[in-house]
Amino acid sequence: MEFLNEPSSWKHEPTTNTIEMVTKPKSDFWRTTHYGFIRDNGHFYYKKVKGDFVVNVKVTGDYKVLYDQAGIMVRLNENVWIKTGIEYVEGVQQVSAVVTRQFSDWSVTPFPENPPSVWLKLSRRKEAIEVQYSFDGKLFSLLRLAYLTEEETLDVD
Repeated sequence: MEFLNEPSSWKHEPTTNTIEMVTKPKSDFWRTTHYGFIRDNGHFYYKKVKGDFVVNVKVTGDYKVLYDQAGIMVRLNENVWIKTGIEYVEGVQQVSAVVTRQFSDWSVTPFPENPPSVWLKLSRRKEAIEVQYSFDGKLFSLLRLAYLTEEETLDVD
């Protein structure tokens, strides 16, 4: 695996398959829509994956500042990607998905309380990406189904 925009502090614990990192302030991925700016300086630890796949991740974070976030990203390039995870908005953790094909769109679902962890499952079938979330890692709810790209190989974290 390799980094796009490596954080100043991070570690990977292979025995538990855990990645821990401290993000740099104002790091993010976003393209133009609504806010009028482009950010491509978020931290992305990835490997190349060909064809269909499923990624399962348990996300735990110390969310304090507006837009603090952690999750999964799938990326073709700076113009085509999807990120999903927990995003801290107005004091509430929200499960979030941003789909970008030149312009970013954003969808969120607030949690009734700020859970300590959330499980995310991102599945690719051909050109489509399905995003699901869970509070127990067993029962998943659909958040988003989106077209991403027909390109066969993508960067996945």
